[in-house]
Amino acid sequence: MNPNMIRDEVWKALKGIAPELEIEQLRPDRSLREEVDLDSMDWLRFIEALNRSLGIAIPESDYQQVDTLDKLITYLGKKG
Repeated sequence: MNPNMIRDEVWKALKGIAPELEIEQLRPDRSLREEVDLDSMDWLRFIEALNRSLGIAIPESDYQQVDTLDKLITYLGKKG
């Protein structure tokens, strides 16, 4: 799976949780939860949306590996 396709799916999932989000303003090296102000339920909905769209489950034990946009895209690329 190519990184652009993964990035598009991540954007869609984030916009589904935070429609007011300005994607261009996200810093790819910062915590997604802090950048988007996701509480724990929003984070779980985001992870589930990615699972549905990409077919890749992210176990809770891997959350530290996907805490930034860059890390998330790399992780999903390896799993996809």
